Amino acid sequence: MSKEQILWADDEIDLLKPHVLFLQNRGYDVTTVTNGRDALDAMATTNFNLIILDENMPGISGLEALQQIKIQQPNVPVIMITKSEEENIMNQAIGSEIADYLIKPVNPMQILSSIKKNLHSNAIVADKVTTDYQQQFMNISQTINSASTINDWYDIYNTLVRWELTLSNTETGMGDMLRMQKTEANAAFAKFVRRNYEQWLTTDKHPLMSHEVFKTAVKPLLEKGEKVCFIVFDNFRLDQWKTISPLINEFFNVDNDSLYTAILPTATQYARNAIFSGLMPVKIEQMFPDLWVDEDEEEGKNINESPLVQTLLDRYRMRYRFSYNKVNDSNGGDKLIQNFASLKNYDLNVMVFNFVDMLSHARTESKMIRELANTDEAYRSITESWFRNSYAFDIFKLIAEQGWKVVLTTDHGTIKVDNAIKVIGDRNTNTNLRYKLGKNLSYNPKQVFEIKNPKRYGLPSPNVSTTYIFSMNNDFFAYPNNYNYYVQYYNGTFQHGGISMEEMLVPLVTLTPK
Repeated sequence: MSKEQILWADDEIDLLKPHVLFLQNRGYDVTTVTNGRDALDAMATTNFNLIILDENMPGISGLEALQQIKIQQPNVPVIMITKSEEENIMNQAIGSEIADYLIKPVNPMQILSSIKKNLHSNAIVADKVTTDYQQQFMNISQTINSASTINDWYDIYNTLVRWELTLSNTETGMGDMLRMQKTEANAAFAKFVRRNYEQWLTTDKHPLMSHEVFKTAVKPLLEKGEKVCFIVFDNFRLDQWKTISPLINEFFNVDNDSLYTAILPTATQYARNAIFSGLMPVKIEQMFPDLWVDEDEEEGKNINESPLVQTLLDRYRMRYRFSYNKVNDSNGGDKLIQNFASLKNYDLNVMVFNFVDMLSHARTESKMIRELANTDEAYRSITESWFRNSYAFDIFKLIAEQGWKVVLTTDHGTIKVDNAIKVIGDRNTNTNLRYKLGKNLSYNPKQVFEIKNPKRYGLPSPNVSTTYIFSMNNDFFAYPNNYNYYVQYYNGTFQHGGISMEEMLVPLVTLTPK
């Protein structure tokens, strides 16, 4: 391996020979010059990996040389060294995008540390991350095998997402190992849900679920006299929240950053309507039949969210004024921003942002989007890029300026599927790839979670013999008569409706403006 080439420009370079020898003994090839002009000439003949530049040199000063260096080789890191502690000089240097700033006298270890930070930090971090994850791998696997409560699964999923984000930022080669561990975890989580889901819905021993989000997170704030923005990102996973949270943290303090468990099916019609009504789907159908839309009806499944919020407030005898705002695109976002002043008239402002869900569906239908979001990492990156440049971020800033509380959550997450499971249903069977309901379903019961008594699970039963089945892990349902098409078209797409940590364990966050 060739040595890193370092250029060191300092008019007192003779006094720094011990430092130069120290670096050479550490394996660096150091070229020395005594002024800015010679530094620029040296750059014309050699591609240096890093430049050490004295700020105060005769002739062309360090700052003047720095400007030329950034024009000629803008990506080469420059370490500026100076005797001056004047703030304006420091600001000029930092404004010129230097890599580091050291004040004389400097010792060899300071120089070495700065060089390593700029030339080797990725490799050093990758080595450390690899070692740490390898050490934690067995502990995580043991925790997966022994998990017995929903809080155990919250911890496991948080841990896996934290490692996923950490490993995606370094080149460690540990990605495959983590994906294998997530698959192992999802298989165990599916078994956990199959064992416990009925008990959650028929006893008081259950995690916080979709129909309890408002009562738990929003209602107490309203009762304290807070103005609240209840924001729901459709189809929003924990890793996506962790990706955009640094942006939100510029304007908000996080009072609570937790997970809750989305109901089944993990689909908008069920989970989001449960959030806004405070009821399980079967109760919505029974109490407000005009607000429930069956699977086989043509109209939109989430068109009655505002009336459902009103029924929720009425049931709690809460006489608060609220607005409901659903934003599907930038035009809708711009309109909400233009009318933002009117939100001051309400105690509760409910907002639904649909971009992430639209991205998920677009990725299935568009080859270009599929290429752009071909991995979970890319999917997160697009989400972060959208949020950073979107109306949503602007709305968060406006909310912070008003000093309003925010409860941020989602109705469900999504998972990348890659394993087709055959299912047979009649023409009235719904089209979702992660769950099916119907009266004539044919499937392998070992491959699914089946519900034969829907009302016991809080679900409507369009027919006396209606059965719900849910896919698990990375599975998706495909029809045998068009099996190869389904496998080819939907393999590698992001879907929701079934059982996985990504779909069911979703963020619930309370924010206070700074």
